Amino acid sequence: MASVNKVILIGNLGKDPEVRHLEGGVAVARFPLATSESYKDKSGQKQEKTEWHNIVVWRGLAEVAEKYLRKGQSVFIEGKIRTNQYQDKDGNQRYSTEIVADNMTMLGGRSDNGNGGGGNYQETASSTASSGGNYGGNTSASQNDEPDDLPF
Repeated sequence: MASVNKVILIGNLGKDPEVRHLEGGVAVARFPLATSESYKDKSGQKQEKTEWHNIVVWRGLAEVAEKYLRKGQSVFIEGKIRTNQYQDKDGNQRYSTEIVADNMTMLGGRSDNGNGGGGNYQETASSTASSGGNYGGNTSASQNDEPDDLPF
């Protein structure tokens, strides 16, 4: 049976992206993203619940995040959920869940430079940038390099 691991989030950055460069110059950026929902409780009072998501972006998306994303900005994220297991310093099993993004669109929101963002960036099998605002970078082998023969 087929399975799907797909996450779509729209939220605001909790802080500026933290970027590291690994061996070979591969960039990885991490940042928290807040998503909120409002609802009315039993007494009719408006309540708001905020969820925090740990976002990870690689290669070209990490470089874009480092250059353009700032705390408070609104961003659209598409990716997959990944859970990591590790042992803490006391030997206890711990888990962390993160969203590995492969598509990111800056929606605007608070910005130091006042332009509000608006670019769409996506990891693709191509290594060149297209004119449509997508950023090309190297990704997994699940993407197909063969031309699409479908008429639509």
